[in-house]
Amino acid sequence: MDEGTDARDVLENKLLPLRRGYIGVVNRSQKDIEGKKDIRAALGAERKFFLSHPAYRHMADRMGTPHLQKTLNQQLTNHIRESLPTLRSKLQSQLLSLEKEVEEYKNFRPDDPTRKTKALLQMVQQFGVDFEKRIEGSGDQVDTLELSGGARINRIFHERFPFELVKMEFDEKDLRREISYAIKNIHGVRTGLFTPDMAFEAIVKKQIVKLKEPSLKCVDLVVSELATVIKKCAEKLSSYPRLREETERIVTTYIREREGRTKDQILLLIDIEQSYINTNHEDFIGFANAQQRSTQLNKKRAIPNQVIRRGWLTINNISLMKGGSKEYWFVLTAESLSWYKDEEEKEKKYMLPLDNLKIRDVEKGFMSNKHVFAIFNTEQRNVYKDLRQIELACDSQEDVDSWKASFLRAGVYPEKDQAENEDGVQENTFSMDPQLERQVETIRNLVDSYVAIINKSIRDLMPKTIMHLMINNTKAFIHHELLAYLYSSADQTSLMEESADQAQRRDDMLRMYHALKEALNIIGDISTSTVSTPVPPPVDDTWLQSTSSHSPTPQRRPVSSVHPPGRPPAVRGPTPGPPLIPMPVGSAATFSAPPIPSRPIPQNLFANNDPFSAPPQIPSRPARIPPGIPPGVPRRPPPSAPARPFF
Repeated sequence: MDEGTDARDVLENKLLPLRRGYIGVVNRSQKDIEGKKDIRAALGAERKFFLSHPAYRHMADRMGTPHLQKTLNQQLTNHIRESLPTLRSKLQSQLLSLEKEVEEYKNFRPDDPTRKTKALLQMVQQFGVDFEKRIEGSGDQVDTLELSGGARINRIFHERFPFELVKMEFDEKDLRREISYAIKNIHGVRTGLFTPDMAFEAIVKKQIVKLKEPSLKCVDLVVSELATVIKKCAEKLSSYPRLREETERIVTTYIREREGRTKDQILLLIDIEQSYINTNHEDFIGFANAQQRSTQLNKKRAIPNQVIRRGWLTINNISLMKGGSKEYWFVLTAESLSWYKDEEEKEKKYMLPLDNLKIRDVEKGFMSNKHVFAIFNTEQRNVYKDLRQIELACDSQEDVDSWKASFLRAGVYPEKDQAENEDGVQENTFSMDPQLERQVETIRNLVDSYVAIINKSIRDLMPKTIMHLMINNTKAFIHHELLAYLYSSADQTSLMEESADQAQRRDDMLRMYHALKEALNIIGDISTSTVSTPVPPPVDDTWLQSTSSHSPTPQRRPVSSVHPPGRPPAVRGPTPGPPLIPMPVGSAATFSAPPIPSRPIPQNLFANNDPFSAPPQIPSRPARIPPGIPPGVPRRPPPSAPARPFF
């Protein structure tokens, strides 16, 4: 400030009020700096100045650098105290999110000599647990996007395998021709009076042999699913590439070995069924009932009106005139197939009875990525409007197979391949006398009854055989023998050699984890029992708004160190003293402290060539105000003044 002036109105927060007010400080002059006046002496002189100056003595306890330090420290402390809960909560949430990933690394301490052995044991045990969970099912880590593991194997047992059995179901014309040939060949040159049971046995054994192909295919499908499960479980061993490779190789080799034994056992079961035809079975109809039975094939339907399946299907050929396919909500029951506009099932589009319907495969279109099958009427009637068949499309082949299995439960069977119809002339010219025809019909009914018994038995024994000989044995092998095979295949050091990426990731994760724990410990040691003064109430700041709205940023121009001619400096106080800088506490300029000797400050701050060094003005001296600054606005201290807080 100019000599002989004071800033009482400013420091009392009357002229230009701020919410936190002002704190005045006295800096050392250039003369003091050059005279090596130390900080303690400067602080003492500052204290003496405020106590002796008539304009400031009544507020000396609220002036000076020490009071500024105390005020700023208090504000900083309050800010830290208010920020700590949020910071602690954020650190704790980060720590919790890391703990799950760090859990698998906690046992890998480099200073532990038994680390590799422990890790190997734990990872092999975890591999066995994961394999069992994927097969048996569990509540944790459930895949909600697709079937996996045991669910897919269950689908093979109860949907794919029964469907494969039905696909090989005999053709009526071929079967009748074979039965008639068998009867004639058994009678030889004689004319038979009775129905020969040897023809029945010959036909039944031939049908039983056909079960081998779908049974072996079922085993292959299960082996494929087990190999997928092994790969999924081995993903947790990716930290150790050699261990993962050896584990997959050993377990897969064992599964292939069990596959051979399982197939041998299944073939043995079929041979056992073929070795003895038990005509005393409780479900076998016998000769008496076979003669009275109708010649039509009896379809064992489910309970009438029982809903077998619901789902979306696309009808490809229903709207050709409209330019493409359309998706509907289908409901399959034991007696009909209905489709609706949507899943609410309020607007029914059509209901198709299942009588005389069959399924056939349709080749996928060139530009289509959907898988298609068709439903048609065996009596060459239109299925829907003028369509002989309707083509239904699914997104995947698995959905097609699943729908076919559902139709199978409803009694709609797949079409028999007619590729081998080369002796059609012989079929058309083939005729039977009435007695032979009755014998063929009797044996036909007997074969149908007995093959149904065999199919039921095989459908029951197949899952049991595969579970016992393959899946359960594989689980036992992983739990009890896998570790020994690993030790014998390679040394422990090479098995437990980490990949470089995994080692780097582990180190980074552990470093972050320990840093978060240390940060939380430090925050926990901080005492938040500080005493704070509440923020003063808001003040009238219209002068700030008027300043910002009426005047743009002032242009910088040098201020002469010499007063204009004819304008001597005004003097309000008789007591000369050191320069006084009023510091608004609510602004960045409050971070003021005693200066460092290497940064001199001129005694006359107004003589500095910086527009911000002008002293605060009062309304009685408007000529001293630079353009754009309202009367009475105090100027900031010069940039050369020290701005380093004490904490």
